[in-house]
Amino acid sequence: MIDIEIVDAHHHLWDLEGPLRRPWLEDEPPIPFRYGDYSAIRRSYLPSDYRRDTARQRVVATVHVETEVRRDQEVAETRWIHEIAERHAFPHACVGHAHFEADDVAAVLQGHAAYPLMRAIRQKPAAARSAAEIVTGAPGSMSDPVWRRGFARLAEHGLHYELQAPYWHLHEAAGLARDFPDIRIVLNHTGLPADRSAAGLAAWRQAMTAFAALPNTRVKISGIGQTGQPWTVEANRPVVLAAIEVFGVDRCLFASNFPVDSVSAGYDTIFDGFKAIVAHLPAMDQRKLFRDNALREYRIKL
Repeated sequence: MIDIEIVDAHHHLWDLEGPLRRPWLEDEPPIPFRYGDYSAIRRSYLPSDYRRDTARQRVVATVHVETEVRRDQEVAETRWIHEIAERHAFPHACVGHAHFEADDVAAVLQGHAAYPLMRAIRQKPAAARSAAEIVTGAPGSMSDPVWRRGFARLAEHGLHYELQAPYWHLHEAAGLARDFPDIRIVLNHTGLPADRSAAGLAAWRQAMTAFAALPNTRVKISGIGQTGQPWTVEANRPVVLAAIEVFGVDRCLFASNFPVDSVSAGYDTIFDGFKAIVAHLPAMDQRKLFRDNALREYRIKL
Protein backbone atom coordinates (compact mmCIF):
# COMPACT_ATOMS: atom_id res chain seq x y z
CA MET A 1 0.00 0.00 0.00
CA ILE A 2 1.54 3.30 -1.08
CA ASP A 3 1.48 6.47 1.00
CA ILE A 4 -0.70 8.51 -1.32
CA GLU A 5 -1.97 12.06 -1.54
CA ILE A 6 -5.75 12.44 -1.39
CA VAL A 7 -8.10 14.93 -2.97
CA ASP A 8 -11.33 14.35 -1.10
CA ALA A 9 -13.90 14.82 -3.86
CA HIS A 10 -16.96 15.05 -1.61
CA HIS A 11 -17.30 16.38 1.91
CA HIS A 12 -19.49 18.81 3.85
CA LEU A 13 -19.17 21.57 6.42
CA TRP A 14 -21.95 23.19 8.42
CA ASP A 15 -22.38 25.63 11.27
CA LEU A 16 -25.69 25.03 13.02
CA GLU A 17 -25.17 28.17 15.09
CA GLY A 18 -24.91 30.37 11.98
CA PRO A 19 -27.63 31.96 9.83
CA LEU A 20 -27.90 29.16 7.26
CA ARG A 21 -30.72 26.75 8.00
CA ARG A 22 -30.62 23.04 7.15
CA PRO A 23 -34.02 21.51 7.96
CA TRP A 24 -32.80 17.90 7.77
CA LEU A 25 -30.22 18.59 10.48
CA GLU A 26 -32.28 20.90 12.68
CA ASP A 27 -35.99 20.18 12.42
CA GLU A 28 -37.99 17.56 14.26
CA PRO A 29 -38.67 14.80 13.64
CA PRO A 30 -35.51 13.64 11.81
CA ILE A 31 -35.99 12.51 8.22
CA PRO A 32 -35.81 8.84 7.17
CA PHE A 33 -32.11 8.30 6.54
CA ARG A 34 -30.34 5.56 4.59
CA TYR A 35 -27.89 4.89 7.45
CA GLY A 36 -30.59 4.93 10.12
CA ASP A 37 -30.01 7.05 13.22
CA TYR A 38 -28.00 10.14 12.27
CA SER A 39 -28.25 12.04 15.56
CA ALA A 40 -24.44 11.97 15.86
CA ILE A 41 -24.07 14.42 12.96
CA ARG A 42 -26.83 16.82 14.00
CA ARG A 43 -24.20 19.22 15.29
CA SER A 44 -21.85 21.75 13.73
CA TYR A 45 -19.06 20.32 11.59
CA LEU A 46 -16.39 22.93 10.93
CA PRO A 47 -12.90 22.99 9.41
CA SER A 48 -11.30 22.07 12.75
CA ASP A 49 -13.51 18.96 12.92
CA TYR A 50 -12.59 17.93 9.38
CA ARG A 51 -8.87 18.44 10.05
CA ARG A 52 -9.15 16.30 13.19
CA ASP A 53 -10.88 13.48 11.32
CA THR A 54 -8.37 13.55 8.44
CA ALA A 55 -5.18 14.00 10.49
CA ARG A 56 -3.73 10.59 9.59
CA GLN A 57 -4.38 10.94 5.85
CA ARG A 58 -2.47 13.06 3.31
CA VAL A 59 -5.41 15.19 2.23
CA VAL A 60 -4.00 17.87 -0.09
CA ALA A 61 -7.25 19.33 -1.45
CA THR A 62 -10.99 18.99 -0.97
CA VAL A 63 -14.31 19.58 -2.72
CA HIS A 64 -17.19 20.90 -0.64
CA VAL A 65 -20.67 19.72 -1.64
CA GLU A 66 -23.88 21.58 -0.75
CA THR A 67 -25.69 20.65 2.45
CA GLU A 68 -29.38 21.13 1.58
CA VAL A 69 -29.84 24.57 3.05
CA ARG A 70 -33.17 26.36 2.87
CA ARG A 71 -34.18 27.17 -0.71
CA ASP A 72 -33.69 30.92 -0.33
CA GLN A 73 -30.14 30.43 1.04
CA GLU A 74 -28.55 28.41 -1.77
CA VAL A 75 -26.21 31.15 -3.01
CA ALA A 76 -25.58 32.30 0.56
CA GLU A 77 -24.10 28.87 1.30
CA THR A 78 -21.66 29.31 -1.60
CA ARG A 79 -20.68 32.71 -0.20
CA TRP A 80 -20.12 31.15 3.24
CA ILE A 81 -17.92 28.41 1.79
CA HIS A 82 -15.76 31.03 0.10
CA GLU A 83 -15.37 32.80 3.43
CA ILE A 84 -14.32 29.48 4.98
CA ALA A 85 -11.81 28.89 2.18
CA GLU A 86 -10.27 32.33 2.68
CA ARG A 87 -9.77 31.68 6.40
CA HIS A 88 -8.78 28.01 6.34
CA ALA A 89 -7.19 27.42 2.89
CA PHE A 90 -9.78 24.79 1.99
CA PRO A 91 -12.01 23.68 0.34
CA HIS A 92 -10.41 24.11 -3.08
CA ALA A 93 -13.63 23.74 -5.09
CA CYS A 94 -17.33 23.63 -4.29
CA VAL A 95 -20.65 22.28 -5.52
CA GLY A 96 -23.79 24.35 -5.03
CA HIS A 97 -27.50 23.61 -5.14
CA ALA A 98 -30.28 24.81 -7.41
CA HIS A 99 -33.80 23.57 -8.15
CA PHE A 100 -33.83 23.09 -11.91
CA GLU A 101 -37.61 23.21 -12.07
CA ALA A 102 -37.84 26.51 -10.15
CA ASP A 103 -38.78 29.81 -11.77
CA ASP A 104 -35.66 31.49 -10.39
CA VAL A 105 -33.15 28.84 -11.50
CA ALA A 106 -31.41 31.20 -13.94
CA ALA A 107 -30.75 33.76 -11.20
CA VAL A 108 -29.59 31.12 -8.73
CA LEU A 109 -27.14 29.62 -11.21
CA GLN A 110 -25.83 33.06 -12.10
CA GLY A 111 -25.35 33.77 -8.41
CA HIS A 112 -23.36 30.56 -7.86
CA ALA A 113 -21.28 31.07 -10.99
CA ALA A 114 -20.03 34.44 -9.73
CA TYR A 115 -17.87 32.64 -7.15
CA PRO A 116 -14.47 31.34 -8.31
CA LEU A 117 -14.53 27.97 -6.53
CA MET A 118 -17.90 26.97 -7.98
CA ARG A 119 -17.66 23.93 -10.25
CA ALA A 120 -21.00 22.12 -10.28
CA ILE A 121 -24.59 21.91 -9.11
CA ARG A 122 -26.12 19.06 -7.18
CA GLN A 123 -29.85 18.60 -7.04
CA LYS A 124 -31.49 15.30 -6.17
CA PRO A 125 -34.14 14.71 -8.83
CA ALA A 126 -37.50 13.24 -7.92
CA ALA A 127 -37.02 9.51 -7.40
CA ALA A 128 -39.29 6.49 -7.32
CA ARG A 129 -39.12 3.94 -4.53
CA SER A 130 -38.42 1.16 -7.01
CA ALA A 131 -37.83 0.65 -10.72
CA ALA A 132 -41.42 -0.51 -11.13
CA GLU A 133 -42.73 2.82 -9.83
CA ILE A 134 -40.81 5.12 -12.22
CA VAL A 135 -43.14 7.47 -14.11
CA THR A 136 -41.60 9.01 -17.22
CA GLY A 137 -41.90 12.78 -17.16
CA ALA A 138 -42.82 12.96 -13.47
CA PRO A 139 -42.46 16.52 -12.11
CA GLY A 140 -38.94 17.18 -10.88
CA SER A 141 -37.54 14.04 -12.47
CA MET A 142 -34.71 13.79 -15.00
CA SER A 143 -37.28 13.24 -17.75
CA ASP A 144 -39.43 16.24 -16.79
CA PRO A 145 -39.18 18.85 -19.61
CA VAL A 146 -39.30 21.74 -17.11
CA TRP A 147 -36.51 20.20 -15.02
CA ARG A 148 -34.47 19.61 -18.16
CA ARG A 149 -34.78 23.24 -19.27
CA GLY A 150 -33.23 24.30 -15.99
CA PHE A 151 -30.58 21.59 -16.22
CA ALA A 152 -29.58 22.80 -19.70
CA ARG A 153 -28.56 26.15 -18.20
CA LEU A 154 -25.52 24.53 -16.57
CA ALA A 155 -23.74 24.74 -19.91
CA GLU A 156 -24.08 28.55 -19.92
CA HIS A 157 -21.85 28.72 -16.84
CA GLY A 158 -19.44 25.86 -17.55
CA LEU A 159 -20.81 23.87 -14.61
CA HIS A 160 -21.27 20.12 -14.44
CA TYR A 161 -24.02 18.15 -12.68
CA GLU A 162 -23.65 16.10 -9.52
CA LEU A 163 -26.31 13.40 -9.55
CA GLN A 164 -27.52 11.57 -6.47
CA ALA A 165 -30.23 9.04 -7.27
CA PRO A 166 -30.97 5.36 -6.63
CA TYR A 167 -29.39 3.12 -9.24
CA TRP A 168 -32.74 2.21 -10.80
CA HIS A 169 -32.84 5.77 -12.16
CA LEU A 170 -29.51 5.43 -13.98
CA HIS A 171 -31.16 4.41 -17.28
CA GLU A 172 -33.00 7.74 -17.08
CA ALA A 173 -29.67 9.43 -16.24
CA ALA A 174 -28.08 7.77 -19.27
CA GLY A 175 -30.76 9.38 -21.42
CA LEU A 176 -29.98 12.73 -19.84
CA ALA A 177 -26.26 12.31 -20.54
CA ARG A 178 -27.02 11.31 -24.12
CA ASP A 179 -29.27 14.33 -24.73
CA PHE A 180 -26.80 16.79 -23.15
CA PRO A 181 -23.37 15.54 -24.25
CA ASP A 182 -21.66 18.82 -23.33
CA ILE A 183 -22.62 18.59 -19.65
CA ARG A 184 -20.63 16.16 -17.50
CA ILE A 185 -22.62 14.17 -14.97
CA VAL A 186 -20.80 12.97 -11.86
CA LEU A 187 -22.71 10.23 -10.07
CA ASN A 188 -22.55 10.58 -6.31
CA HIS A 189 -22.14 7.75 -3.82
CA THR A 190 -21.57 4.92 -6.29
CA GLY A 191 -25.21 4.81 -7.35
CA LEU A 192 -26.39 3.90 -3.83
CA PRO A 193 -25.97 0.11 -3.91
CA ALA A 194 -27.87 -0.54 -0.68
CA ASP A 195 -29.13 -3.98 -1.70
CA ARG A 196 -26.11 -6.28 -1.47
CA SER A 197 -27.94 -9.44 -2.42
CA ALA A 198 -26.78 -11.16 -5.60
CA ALA A 199 -29.88 -9.91 -7.43
CA GLY A 200 -29.48 -6.40 -6.03
CA LEU A 201 -25.85 -6.13 -7.04
CA ALA A 202 -26.60 -7.50 -10.50
CA ALA A 203 -29.32 -4.88 -11.03
CA TRP A 204 -27.02 -2.13 -9.72
CA ARG A 205 -24.19 -3.19 -12.01
CA GLN A 206 -26.46 -3.38 -15.04
CA ALA A 207 -27.72 0.15 -14.37
CA MET A 208 -24.18 1.45 -13.74
CA THR A 209 -23.03 -0.10 -17.02
CA ALA A 210 -25.81 1.63 -18.97
CA PHE A 211 -24.90 4.98 -17.42
CA ALA A 212 -21.14 4.51 -17.86
CA ALA A 213 -21.62 3.86 -21.60
CA LEU A 214 -21.96 7.63 -22.06
CA PRO A 215 -18.55 9.33 -22.26
CA ASN A 216 -19.62 12.40 -20.25
CA THR A 217 -20.31 10.37 -17.08
CA ARG A 218 -18.17 9.90 -13.97
CA VAL A 219 -18.65 8.24 -10.57
CA LYS A 220 -17.61 9.10 -7.04
CA ILE A 221 -16.87 5.97 -5.06
CA SER A 222 -18.25 6.98 -1.69
CA GLY A 223 -21.33 6.54 0.45
CA ILE A 224 -21.16 2.74 0.49
CA GLY A 225 -21.77 2.15 4.18
CA GLN A 226 -24.55 -0.22 5.19
CA THR A 227 -27.14 0.33 7.89
CA GLY A 228 -26.24 -1.47 11.09
CA GLN A 229 -23.06 -3.05 9.68
CA PRO A 230 -19.40 -2.07 10.02
CA TRP A 231 -17.55 -0.64 7.00
CA THR A 232 -15.20 -3.43 5.98
CA VAL A 233 -12.95 -4.18 3.04
CA GLU A 234 -14.64 -7.54 2.61
CA ALA A 235 -18.12 -6.02 2.39
CA ASN A 236 -17.18 -3.18 0.06
CA ARG A 237 -14.48 -4.66 -2.17
CA PRO A 238 -17.00 -6.03 -4.73
CA VAL A 239 -18.73 -2.65 -5.06
CA VAL A 240 -15.50 -0.65 -5.40
CA LEU A 241 -13.91 -2.99 -7.92
CA ALA A 242 -17.11 -3.30 -9.97
CA ALA A 243 -17.41 0.49 -10.19
CA ILE A 244 -13.81 0.78 -11.37
CA GLU A 245 -14.27 -2.02 -13.90
CA VAL A 246 -17.46 -0.47 -15.30
CA PHE A 247 -16.27 3.16 -15.52
CA GLY A 248 -12.53 2.63 -15.90
CA VAL A 249 -9.82 4.08 -13.69
CA ASP A 250 -9.90 7.48 -15.43
CA ARG A 251 -13.54 8.16 -14.55
CA CYS A 252 -13.64 7.18 -10.87
CA LEU A 253 -12.94 9.37 -7.84
CA PHE A 254 -12.65 8.35 -4.19
CA ALA A 255 -14.44 10.56 -1.66
CA SER A 256 -15.34 10.53 2.02
CA ASN A 257 -18.83 12.03 2.22
CA PHE A 258 -17.81 13.23 5.67
CA PRO A 259 -19.26 13.88 8.15
CA VAL A 260 -22.32 12.05 6.81
CA ASP A 261 -20.47 8.76 6.40
CA SER A 262 -19.03 9.07 9.91
CA VAL A 263 -22.35 7.49 10.89
CA SER A 264 -21.04 4.39 9.12
CA ALA A 265 -17.26 4.50 9.79
CA GLY A 266 -14.28 6.65 10.67
CA TYR A 267 -12.35 8.55 8.01
CA ASP A 268 -9.32 6.30 8.40
CA THR A 269 -11.43 3.16 8.12
CA ILE A 270 -12.89 4.37 4.83
CA PHE A 271 -9.69 5.59 3.20
CA ASP A 272 -7.49 2.82 4.51
CA GLY A 273 -10.14 0.49 3.17
CA PHE A 274 -10.05 2.11 -0.27
CA LYS A 275 -6.25 1.82 -0.26
CA ALA A 276 -6.39 -1.88 0.62
CA ILE A 277 -8.99 -2.63 -2.05
CA VAL A 278 -6.95 -1.08 -4.87
CA ALA A 279 -3.49 -2.00 -3.58
CA HIS A 280 -3.05 -4.44 -6.47
CA LEU A 281 -3.39 -1.66 -9.08
CA PRO A 282 -0.37 0.15 -10.55
CA ALA A 283 0.75 3.18 -8.53
CA MET A 284 -0.26 5.49 -11.39
CA ASP A 285 -3.82 4.16 -11.33
CA GLN A 286 -4.03 4.55 -7.58
CA ARG A 287 -2.95 8.18 -7.89
CA LYS A 288 -5.69 8.77 -10.44
CA LEU A 289 -8.35 7.36 -8.12
CA PHE A 290 -7.22 9.21 -5.01
CA ARG A 291 -5.88 12.46 -6.47
CA ASP A 292 -5.42 13.15 -10.15
CA ASN A 293 -8.95 12.55 -11.43
CA ALA A 294 -10.42 14.91 -8.83
CA LEU A 295 -7.84 17.57 -9.65
CA ARG A 296 -8.91 17.35 -13.30
CA GLU A 297 -12.67 17.14 -12.80
CA TYR A 298 -12.80 20.04 -10.33
CA ARG A 299 -10.08 22.13 -12.02
CA ILE A 300 -7.97 22.33 -8.88
CA LYS A 301 -4.40 23.57 -9.06
CA LEU A 302 -2.14 22.73 -6.12
